[in-house]
Amino acid sequence: MSHEYWYCLRHKTVETEQICPGSERMGPYATRQEAENALASAAERTEAWDNDERWNDD
Repeated sequence: MSHEYWYCLRHKTVETEQICPGSERMGPYATRQEAENALASAAERTEAWDNDERWNDD
């Protein structure tokens, strides 16, 4: 059985069903572990984008 996982920003938990509105969730993710690490992954991507010379127009 294949599941999708979401990270709920309101409850700070992983959900396997669409309980909370999409505006309060991150995902879907293929694994529970990916969903659990959603905030860290987003922070890493933001850091990379902030330091990408192609987008640095300061």
